[in-house]
Amino acid sequence: MSTRRTALQRCLAAAGACLALTLGSTAVHAQSDGQYKQSQDLRQHLATVASGKPTNVTWGRMLAGLPYVQVLINASSNDASLVALRADVVARGGSVFYNYVSVRALSALVPASAVDALAARADVISISPNRPTTRHLSLLQAISGVESYLAPTAGGQSTTGLDGRGVGIAILDSGIDFRHRSLLNPDGSTRVKQAVDIVGYSRAVTSGGWQKGLDLSEVLRKLLARSAVSPVADALLAPRATNPDPYGHGTHVATVAAGQGSYQTPDASGLATGATLYDVRVLNERGVGTTADVLAGIDWVVQRARTSNIRVMNLSLGASSTDSFLVDPLARASRSATAVGVVVVAAAGNAGVNAAGQTVYGTVSSPGHDPSVITVGAANPYGTADRTDDTVTRFSSRGPTRGGTVSRANGKWWTDNLIKPDLVAPGNRLVAALGADSSGTAAGWNYLARTYPVLEQVPGASQAKGQTLMQLSGTSVAAPAVAGAAALLLQANPGLTPPLVKAILQYTAQVMPGAGLVEQGTGQLNVEGAIRLAQALRTDIGPALEAGLLKAGDNLLAPHKTLPAPTSTLSGRQVPWGRLVTVGGTHLVSGDALFTRWQPVYDPALTWARQLTLRSTITWQLPIPGLGGRQVPYAIVESQAAMQPLLTGGVRLLDAVAQTTSGGSRALFTPLATLAARAAAGAGLTLQQGFSGGGGVITAEGITLSQGYVVGEGFIVSEGFIVSEGFIVSEGFIVSEGFIVSEGFIVSEGFIVSEGFIVSEGFIVSEGFIVSEGFIVSEGFIVS
Repeated sequence: MSTRRTALQRCLAAAGACLALTLGSTAVHAQSDGQYKQSQDLRQHLATVASGKPTNVTWGRMLAGLPYVQVLINASSNDASLVALRADVVARGGSVFYNYVSVRALSALVPASAVDALAARADVISISPNRPTTRHLSLLQAISGVESYLAPTAGGQSTTGLDGRGVGIAILDSGIDFRHRSLLNPDGSTRVKQAVDIVGYSRAVTSGGWQKGLDLSEVLRKLLARSAVSPVADALLAPRATNPDPYGHGTHVATVAAGQGSYQTPDASGLATGATLYDVRVLNERGVGTTADVLAGIDWVVQRARTSNIRVMNLSLGASSTDSFLVDPLARASRSATAVGVVVVAAAGNAGVNAAGQTVYGTVSSPGHDPSVITVGAANPYGTADRTDDTVTRFSSRGPTRGGTVSRANGKWWTDNLIKPDLVAPGNRLVAALGADSSGTAAGWNYLARTYPVLEQVPGASQAKGQTLMQLSGTSVAAPAVAGAAALLLQANPGLTPPLVKAILQYTAQVMPGAGLVEQGTGQLNVEGAIRLAQALRTDIGPALEAGLLKAGDNLLAPHKTLPAPTSTLSGRQVPWGRLVTVGGTHLVSGDALFTRWQPVYDPALTWARQLTLRSTITWQLPIPGLGGRQVPYAIVESQAAMQPLLTGGVRLLDAVAQTTSGGSRALFTPLATLAARAAAGAGLTLQQGFSGGGGVITAEGITLSQGYVVGEGFIVSEGFIVSEGFIVSEGFIVSEGFIVSEGFIVSEGFIVSEGFIVSEGFIVSEGFIVSEGFIVSEGFIVS
């Protein structure tokens, strides 16, 4: 028992311990011992292989009788091409697949015996496996409060309201059926402007599999990057595949974000019905991908963000990761996308319950565990527009985030413990487009619809060619609702930065009864309120920031504008805004100053998480003829931020209020309605001079942020609290290839299963229930 308790204490070691994460020139370093730079699952695999035992991970293989692993190597180097590191990988018998722009990292195939030596290099930050990524799985308009801004004509397009027109949304998923009527303009042209098949590129370049002794990084990088600077090559990316989404998940996700379905009943319209879509295929025919391909997809978006006005990127997928957001490749790439000006929206995951039906905490997947990302959980609207009975679905992954890394200073374990998700949106039995091949016949429907006919049983749907519908559940379909909402905000106010979009969505969210911060974030999506607040602010915020014309405390309100009343009318009911925003990963703030004054935390190049502040620096390619400079990034480097203001005076800090209510980390589980009521009553500490932060030194007392004012850790999971209260904490618990058919339709509101679902009370599970890459801490013991 003592051994188990020691292991548990290591897993739950929180920031109260005296740690230090020392940031070098570009990122966090681990101890000199190379093994400390390797992810837990990678170390476990290497130990198993060394003992002669077999493993079944997707990223491990035997070549010529020797074990190899596919890995992501996070690097710290002034050389964006990473020439020395690439040469070392090849010299050790490995191959290099891709060198990324959005994150200083390589994807590579290396001998298992070479991992320690590579990790020991001074320019290597961490090494993690190329983990599989999977998709997490109108009424929506009425629920979200967007209908008041839509003024559709007979053709379905908005002419006087907001519909996301002019804003690009990149969908990183299994593809998009660009021919579906929900994605067509009135003239019959598709709103899917470009389509790039990362899965196909990867297969073509590697001839169906990674090979040793090769450096393919520049081949694929140039192949994917060239169209960022060539209009001719861009034209070649026009969608034209016979079957662009054989799996079916991506089409559904895309139309939740931007589908226009008012041409039939039921109306399956999404939120940004006029937005332009970019199809970035990173999942294969069975809805499975790899971290390396998702990173390449993020690179593609980052390089086109400015030239194509891609302002939003949706990631309805996730990878099981035990790594801290500081070193996790998907998290780092997402921060780079944010720094370029892209609002990154990710699904929280569908691991809110375990196989026994118990609620599980700490299960948010990557990249949803990154502080810069808008991480979305799922709400159940129970099929009605009335929000009074809505609840957080049981399957929706809960926080806090549980990724970790090792401190270089003392070798102790750092666990992120950040508040996630950021908010929730409808994600149960959402009806949207059913993608098919060009034939449009039932035989050409996507894999999901053909394999699970229950999904296409949508009452009232004609299922005519090009107009087919299906229903899915999961945080995967909640995330694109928020992505569509973000597009509407950016159309209403193009000057918003990604962190400001996130703050607006959080502040205007409707608090749901019963659930706490780690279940619902700051509440349920309220598009009506978010748009009104966005329209009250200056439209030059982003350009002014880039020009160096914004400083802490500057006015944010547009001329002759005041902050709107903090209530919305949704489905005929007056609904108060929650008026809560999370900052720094563990702090809760409120107050008008959040939107009347410029808050430095709205700088997309700045990341504040607990006592660490990081800054991303973009190196741009040379000016492009016809486009000018500062258009296409060449490299993005993250480094320790200098001491600087983070929040201004007038902002109200609510940490002490919450902790007084329920004590320490229990604030994470206090009903959010309680915290919102206290905030509305004016409780909290109003900052007089604001506070500043910088660097990466963590002490037991917290970090001194301004002239003697000490800001503590905020809402942190105190050691032993979760276990003593009987909650379950999961370190990377994930179910392979899972989607959820519906909540309430399945016993215990739906388990996530592998390529299957429960069809009735008979508990029929297709292909079993697979748990991978993690363990569950239950009642104080590790039960694995």
